[in-house]
Amino acid sequence: MAEPEETQIVTRAGEIDLITGERLHCLELAIGGDIESRFVVGPLGLKIGRTAPADIVIADSEVSRTHCSVFLKDDQLFVSDLGSTNGTFVDGNKVTEVTELLVGSVLQVGKRVLKHEWRTRSEINHSNEIDRELEKAASYVKALLPPERKDGPILVDWIYEPSAKLGGDAFGYGQLAEDLYVAYLVDVAGHGTGAAMHAVAIMNQLRQRSLPNTDMARPELVLSTLNELFQMEDHAGLYFTIWYGVYDARSRVLTYASGGHHPSFLVSPDKGSAFPLQTRNVIIGAMPAMSFTQSSVEVPPGSSVYMFSDGVYEIIDKDAKQWGLDDFVTLILDESAAGKTEPVRLYDKVREVALPSTLDDDFSLVVMTFP
Repeated sequence: MAEPEETQIVTRAGEIDLITGERLHCLELAIGGDIESRFVVGPLGLKIGRTAPADIVIADSEVSRTHCSVFLKDDQLFVSDLGSTNGTFVDGNKVTEVTELLVGSVLQVGKRVLKHEWRTRSEINHSNEIDRELEKAASYVKALLPPERKDGPILVDWIYEPSAKLGGDAFGYGQLAEDLYVAYLVDVAGHGTGAAMHAVAIMNQLRQRSLPNTDMARPELVLSTLNELFQMEDHAGLYFTIWYGVYDARSRVLTYASGGHHPSFLVSPDKGSAFPLQTRNVIIGAMPAMSFTQSSVEVPPGSSVYMFSDGVYEIIDKDAKQWGLDDFVTLILDESAAGKTEPVRLYDKVREVALPSTLDDDFSLVVMTFP
């Protein structure tokens, strides 16, 4: 089985005796144009490989267990290949002997690239502080998500994997009235703590069922009220998309509305079909006084609804193909995997087929099954 592709920091700046002086040699691992990880090269150098005890672990099947090393000599950075299967490259040239890695040069190991940059201690400290704030924001969002449900009229499994940049995904579900159940997913445009906190503000309104003068069982009214409350000109230019549904357990009717969001999908028990659940409404927050529409569908016993953010399918695969929604629906209709929940199966499959550099958005997926 192919190894999952991920990058793990084993040695962190601050845990080694850094070189003397203000200017430090760094290798910066980028994803989606942003710095995912930064590694300071100290007097002992760094080894790169697929597994520990490498200092930089890149779990990529094209990376050898002990792939290459970088080291300092006379305050210059060099790289040496350690007999890797697929080779080490500097600025596109294969490393066949000890090679200098100039400032600004790119080191390629497997499908990942690390750029050599000078950084000051203050820059690194500031970057580390930002990383800690992003981690806190991601943890806070995750703490607000509801638990999975293993019994009742709706069974729910989900997965939430924030990206290195932290986006603005949030979702929720629960009982609205005696036989009514609600589910929703919000995707705020942009990344960082601002987008994440905006998502939290929206989710808190929905969790508390506190929208003013709004029947929460009518999706069209919920979207209309959210649109008035969260106009982008009043919220630092932030806007969002949403899918919102209400299920009546007595009639087995699901009423739903989407605001600028791709469809959720109603999947038959045998996975023979996936019916899109979408209404053509504008994004939330762009223009005031907009009207919204809703629709409804009867849910057959044993069916499931797949509700997700665009981060699950906006990838480039290893054949350099840009994925779309249809590609992900094809994955949905594949057979279930023994020992895995459906969200975990799909997450693992996407990671298996995607170029790691394109997994630069939050991965939020909720699967609701209706016995």
